[in-house]
Amino acid sequence: MTFTQFLSILRARWKLSALVFALTVLTAVVVSLVLPKKYTATASVVVDAKPDPITGMMLAGVANMAMMATQVDIITSDRVARRVIRNLKLDQNPQVREQWQEATDGEGNIEDWLGGVFQKQLDVKPSRESNVINIGYQAPDPQFAAGVANAFVQAYIDTAIELRVDPARRYSGFFDDRSKEAREAVEAAQARLSEYQQTSGIIGNDERLDVETQRLNELNSQLVMLQSLAAESNSRSAQSVGSGDRMSEALNNPVVSSIKLELSRAEANLQELNTRLGANHPQVVQARANITELRSRLEVETKRAVGSTTVNANVNAARVADVRAQLEAQRAKVLKLKGGRDEMSVLQRDVDNAQKTYDALVGRMNQSNLESQTQQSNVNVLSAASPPLLPSSPKVLLNTIVAIFLGGLLALGTALVREMMDRRVRGPQDLVEALGLPMLGVMPKPAVKSGPPSLMAQRVISGRLPAPDKKQG
Repeated sequence: MTFTQFLSILRARWKLSALVFALTVLTAVVVSLVLPKKYTATASVVVDAKPDPITGMMLAGVANMAMMATQVDIITSDRVARRVIRNLKLDQNPQVREQWQEATDGEGNIEDWLGGVFQKQLDVKPSRESNVINIGYQAPDPQFAAGVANAFVQAYIDTAIELRVDPARRYSGFFDDRSKEAREAVEAAQARLSEYQQTSGIIGNDERLDVETQRLNELNSQLVMLQSLAAESNSRSAQSVGSGDRMSEALNNPVVSSIKLELSRAEANLQELNTRLGANHPQVVQARANITELRSRLEVETKRAVGSTTVNANVNAARVADVRAQLEAQRAKVLKLKGGRDEMSVLQRDVDNAQKTYDALVGRMNQSNLESQTQQSNVNVLSAASPPLLPSSPKVLLNTIVAIFLGGLLALGTALVREMMDRRVRGPQDLVEALGLPMLGVMPKPAVKSGPPSLMAQRVISGRLPAPDKKQG
């Protein structure tokens, strides 16, 4: 179908199209005027995203989006709707109860029925780029619409507080029980530590281990020093056996020195007497006997002077053995004290761990108690709903514009359908399509109006063209 044919159909069926268009627009306008007016009251709340004053937690971006969706679900929940009904006492209204009886024949719960009615007329829209939520309610009475919208806001705030307080109360009871158990564990650990301290004689600030460790170090130093002295004494004692007269004890002894001096004089005297009197002279013999006696005395005094080295060696050996025994005893004592201190450290760590657990539970219990006692919510009323002055539906202008658009489409569709049901020739092209013959020409309209009306129209001459001559072709 060409555009010319479409225009010819519209010219031929304009009355039907105009009738359909007028009926459509008129019906939409009449229905919009007849429908009861409904008013929409809107209240807005803002969800505070600042850190919680008790927990100090702050919501992130993704969590904030999920939080807004959660808040919308809470507002549209049955719990909030039931709270609205209880706050407004609608379940006790005789007219409402009569409507419920007529709608459900008294079956079910009136709160569930009213909640379903409210949820159908409730419109909750969160803002895209902010934490503001708009709560709208539609009703025939503007005062009632505003009252229900404000009631939903208050019920939502109360429900948000309950959702925050109720878990905190349960957590508070849980942490209270756990803190009592943790306190008993602290007392038991402290009792074990005290009992061990009393049994072992160790106090919290006992410095015995440090003192005994210092004593052990002193004994080690003494042992090293005595071992050095004993080694030196043993060396000198061994040296005194063969060459005692060359030792410092003998050289520095005055008795030995005086005997050596007398011995030297006696030997000189013997040599002089032997030269002057001869070897057998009585004075020479006496001088020899005197020298022998001096040598015996020198040997005795030398042994006596050198003998102190052996005594010193024995004394030093005894002192080394005594200090070594004291060192072993002190080492055993320090090890015992250290083992007791280690055991006490284990018990002290048990006490500290139990105390930390108890402190953490008490802190969480106090925080839960604060949360359970709070009456503040992170939801604040931004603007309360007021009775609207103009109805929100029906929208006469919008409905008329839509009816004009739909009526135009319906009028065009009706004309086309009618034409398909009763096809007529509107022009030469329609005749060609109907007959399947080529058009030879169109006769012009006659200049003089004569004859029947059918002779006044253009005449289309059509026929079959002669077949081409095959010989000429």
